[in-house]
Amino acid sequence: MTSTPPFTFYEFFAGGGMARAGLGSRWKCLFANDFDRVKAETYRANWGDDDFHQGDVHALTTADLPRPKHGGAVDLAWASSPCQDLSLAGKREGLSGARSSAFWGFWTLMKALNAEGRAPRTIVIENVTGLLTSHGGADFTALCQALANEGYRFGALEIDAARFLPQSRPRMFLIATASPPPNSITQVEPTRPFHSKKVQTAYDALPAALVKRWVWWRLKFPPANNNLLPTALNNSDGGWLPDDKQNHLVSLLSDTNRKKIEAAKARQTEEVGTVFRRMRSESGKKIQRAELRFDGFAGCIRTPKGGSSQQLLIFVGPKGVRFRPLSSREAANLMGLPPQFKLPEKRTAALSVIGDGLAVPVVDFLKSELLNALAMQEPDDDGN
Repeated sequence: MTSTPPFTFYEFFAGGGMARAGLGSRWKCLFANDFDRVKAETYRANWGDDDFHQGDVHALTTADLPRPKHGGAVDLAWASSPCQDLSLAGKREGLSGARSSAFWGFWTLMKALNAEGRAPRTIVIENVTGLLTSHGGADFTALCQALANEGYRFGALEIDAARFLPQSRPRMFLIATASPPPNSITQVEPTRPFHSKKVQTAYDALPAALVKRWVWWRLKFPPANNNLLPTALNNSDGGWLPDDKQNHLVSLLSDTNRKKIEAAKARQTEEVGTVFRRMRSESGKKIQRAELRFDGFAGCIRTPKGGSSQQLLIFVGPKGVRFRPLSSREAANLMGLPPQFKLPEKRTAALSVIGDGLAVPVVDFLKSELLNALAMQEPDDDGN
């Protein structure tokens, strides 16, 4: 039987429930899980406690996962496993890293569900684009092999939240289906931008048996994003860094970035941009630099672990050059969360939830372009 709304799903590594926010009211969450206390509290504050389980994914069994009312499989399992071992900012330990290996706890559950005849009809695995290249592509191949072993067809997409929001946030989405996908959402050849160079390189490295399971997903090109950084900011004239800290940031600017400030001054209107502190190699030495962007987009929102990873705002205008931190609500705006979304009171806790989260409009886009169609397709004869 085909599914009809509300479609059902499980949400693993759920954080504050941003996948749930993007899927919307036509999708019903039957089970959500996260290990982190702050994220669990945020999830419960926004979505209630009825379907949420806090704890280690490795400790879960299929008995913890409710069946849909019709008794078969859920339409979707969403997994946004920890990315620290895969991102460019991490140690690049791959899926064997202490945190990213949590994925295999999730996958043990999926295999067990399949053994019971109730494997999710669709699986979405979201992560940083580093997963496409980690260990020379071996991690991505292992992931595809795991999907193929359980009978799934699959294909990867690279989507940057900047196509929907004023934040540069490229992410990989590996979408797997237990049934042959409808022709309306597949294509024969890859096309940019969603089949990026990284995606195509990862595909080229797959062995022939996995290539046969590959799907080139078809997505419509989204409308132009006209929402630039100022639209996400609160009207605030406070919270400025003290002079000594502002002067220190200016001292970290390279000549190139100083010229960006001078160009902003020359435009004689208030310009707003963002600041990241990074370690750069110059003349064989590691040196900390403050790097600016005035292109209307924030850099990728990150968790606040380590002060240098925190993003700041820079304002250049009649009142001079001023810096202030990005507020929790502004960070939430940059992720596409609605104003009523409840955040932890402490900024560090709020940014921890947001920085590990999903850009809500990207999830909504995938839902509209692919996931609804996959939920409504006819299952295979074996019930998958």
